[in-house]
Amino acid sequence: MWKKGSKLYSVWHNKCPRCQEGDFFVKPAGFRFKDNLKTHENCSNCGLKYMIEPSFFYGAMYVSYAITVAMAVAVFVICQLFDLSLVASLISILVALILANPFVMRVSRLLYINMFIRFKPEEGA
Repeated sequence: MWKKGSKLYSVWHNKCPRCQEGDFFVKPAGFRFKDNLKTHENCSNCGLKYMIEPSFFYGAMYVSYAITVAMAVAVFVICQLFDLSLVASLISILVALILANPFVMRVSRLLYINMFIRFKPEEGA
């Protein structure tokens, strides 16, 4: 499942969805919002253009929304298991979502582009 050729490999290692060799993002993950979503124009290995069409990654907002809702529900359930009040649950959800935001934004872009591009090992240079 995590081997090269799977979509999860591309998402986990921040690699090109087609060749899974070239880096997708310019810089590694971090909390610097300025550079967090900066992607290369093309894959350094196979030449795949990442911005398939203008505003392509607007669709990643839907993926981000789904991940965020799932995380909020999970944190709420965990808070209820520990018998926290609703205010404490809300604060826990907000803190968790704020801290996870840089990670969620990157993962949602990678998941979104992996929905449209298939792995083709022969495309690598």
